[in-house]
Amino acid sequence: MLFLCALCFQLFLASLASVYFSKAFGGAYMKSSITQIERRFDIPSSLIGVIDGSFEMGNLLVIAFVSYFGAKLHRPRLIAIGCVIMAAGCYLIALPHFFQGLYKYETSVSHVTNVNSTESILCQYHVHLISPSACEKAAGSSLWIYVFLGNMLRGIGETPIMPLGVSYLDDFSREENTPFYLVGILGPMFGFMLGSYLAKVYVDIGSVDLDSVTINYKDSRWVGAWWLGFIVTGTVILLSSIPFWFLPKSLPKQGQEEKQENFLTDENQDHEEKPVSFQKLAKDFIPSLRRLFKNSIFTMMILTYLVSVNGFIGMITFKPKYMEQVFGQSASKAIFLIGILNLPAVALGIITGGLILKRFKLGVIGAARVSITASVGSLCLLFIQIFIYLVYKPVSHHFLNCYYALYISSKVFHEKQKKHTHVK
Repeated sequence: MLFLCALCFQLFLASLASVYFSKAFGGAYMKSSITQIERRFDIPSSLIGVIDGSFEMGNLLVIAFVSYFGAKLHRPRLIAIGCVIMAAGCYLIALPHFFQGLYKYETSVSHVTNVNSTESILCQYHVHLISPSACEKAAGSSLWIYVFLGNMLRGIGETPIMPLGVSYLDDFSREENTPFYLVGILGPMFGFMLGSYLAKVYVDIGSVDLDSVTINYKDSRWVGAWWLGFIVTGTVILLSSIPFWFLPKSLPKQGQEEKQENFLTDENQDHEEKPVSFQKLAKDFIPSLRRLFKNSIFTMMILTYLVSVNGFIGMITFKPKYMEQVFGQSASKAIFLIGILNLPAVALGIITGGLILKRFKLGVIGAARVSITASVGSLCLLFIQIFIYLVYKPVSHHFLNCYYALYISSKVFHEKQKKHTHVK
């Protein structure tokens, strides 16, 4: 019995680590595919921001209910159901590729490698050499709604993984071991690596002769095989859900198996916790939320998490596009740099934090002090980037291209004026 319980717990740890890797893998790939999706569906950046935010929309729809009711139900199976929903969301995101037909890029206008079109640059800097209506961009295809709904499904499916997985560990694991078990989640790095690789693969691979494609991955018209990554991530998430279907609802707490084995009697079995009815859980839901939000520490943690994640998510989502436009990098290289530089630092922070908590057996106050120290250090490093931006801004490809675009547009404008005058 003791061996079986220990085996189930180790299986849960391995399965949870796999799910954490899978969900982070899929989330990072979604971030890396933002620019490819924007080009493929010909949609503005404002709309792509809404599509990316649909994940959080789906998460917020069900997070309170899943966290409250799920803790009283079969948590491993709820995690498995969430993984299946996430996988379905990934497949739904990839679905428009098979409905949209082959990608057709512009061939009438000469494009320069790593150079945005003249019109887009002029729109960005509000130069009035073109009509304002030319700067208004509408979605080129309505199939983006599948990406929106699929990403929302991903958010709904990921909801039970974090709260129910952590609570399961807290209930049946030693207190000092819990942080250690949650480290080593390197999914984001692999997600960005996959995104960088598929950004070099043509979107219609397998459907067209690649020799007939006259552009390469450095061209601003290029669209990578964004859909293929969602099939891969969906399959990985689906496979990681399999062990959770076979795990028990509860386990003995680590270190108490022998005690329970030796002292469990028929009398003790009569005092086992009875299952609570769903009606009683529903009745206590609103009062529980009210008590929770009256807790000042909890409220401060929510606000702190909101601020920190808001900045990080915004940077990860739009930094590849920023590097493309300002520093003249290809989408593949920009994604690669983020994956190989930024996210390993995040993984190192998680690992270091877990080891510190385990080594010094820090409580809530100690963990808060570690978090404050790390936050102040990161803020100082981010502040330095302001001066790096000021140094490199004047010589970036984007601004050189802008000046070149202004010159060409002015020249074309004057030539048209001369022809028009000559005709008169």
